Amino acid sequence: MNPVVIAALLRNHGDKLFYFFLGLGALLFLLIIAVVGEQHSQRESSYSGGVGTAQVNAEVEALRPLFEKYAEEHGIPEHVDLLMAKTMQESGGQLDDVMQSSESLGLPRNTITDPEESIDVGTAYFAQVLEQANGDVKLALQSYNFGHGFIDYANEHNSGEYSKELAIEFSREQYQRLKHTGLYSCVRPESVETGACYGDPQYVDAVMSYISTPVDAGEVEEVIEVGMQWINNSEYVFGGGRTRSEQEQGLFDCSSFVHWAYEQVGVELGNLGSVTTDTLKHKGERVSYEEAQPGDLVFFDTYKVDGHVGIFLGDGKYIGAQSSTGVAIESMEEGYWEKTFNGRVQRL
Repeated sequence: MNPVVIAALLRNHGDKLFYFFLGLGALLFLLIIAVVGEQHSQRESSYSGGVGTAQVNAEVEALRPLFEKYAEEHGIPEHVDLLMAKTMQESGGQLDDVMQSSESLGLPRNTITDPEESIDVGTAYFAQVLEQANGDVKLALQSYNFGHGFIDYANEHNSGEYSKELAIEFSREQYQRLKHTGLYSCVRPESVETGACYGDPQYVDAVMSYISTPVDAGEVEEVIEVGMQWINNSEYVFGGGRTRSEQEQGLFDCSSFVHWAYEQVGVELGNLGSVTTDTLKHKGERVSYEEAQPGDLVFFDTYKVDGHVGIFLGDGKYIGAQSSTGVAIESMEEGYWEKTFNGRVQRL
């Protein structure tokens, strides 16, 4: 545990007997951290390349053979799951033009009426923008939504690198240039606020929310360590933690804390503004509590089913942002949390 955290805890308590038990607790926590690496070394990813494993519905999963066929044909076989995640964002498998590929051919939307043709055309177009983006997946994704012009814009304004701020800036400029056509309108709340009404500047986050990237042992250790800094130094706010200002003040609810902790080690769990327990419970794969490992997400039926989430530490304990304490470590094997733990464990 970080010595600064321990010191902060000690300053808040004056009882020597408490110091004794606190020391035992710190020792126990260090032992938990020590076994994380061994437990996670046994994990295997179901995806051997690209950016992660797609979490998709049955309609899109049924098309996997076609994605594999055309990803191979167009030279990007490692990105099958990314293509499927894009399809979830584009249509959820509910339209014939599953990848919304018609526009890449200069045709009106949904002109393509054959899912296989849509996958062929969409995969070819993504392979093209990926090459132009020099393999930058996020830049290619946003360019799939905006068009090739965004790559040129990134080259001119940001050394050819993607950023969400750049996407918003491009969207705003394009909207100002084209709004007289009447083809674009601000309907999303974030678009109204920023004026970024051309395309979807949130497209990368939206697609990546369907991707589960396996977390390694080192990342789990870091997630737990960074989370510990908020013990006795945070406040629970329902709906809080969704702006950088609130995060800097230690204002979180349970899902924003989990999102923040994993974000610190580069693991994306979807759009911060819309993260909830309901979005997190679909991340990764479900395992039994008996198989739970440190770093897994655990869920509780509080004010609703899966109403609370935390990060499993091992030894029947988890760390999370609780309404009564802020960020704290709690036991799942006694008291309130034992009664409300519903058995859901999600491995990222």
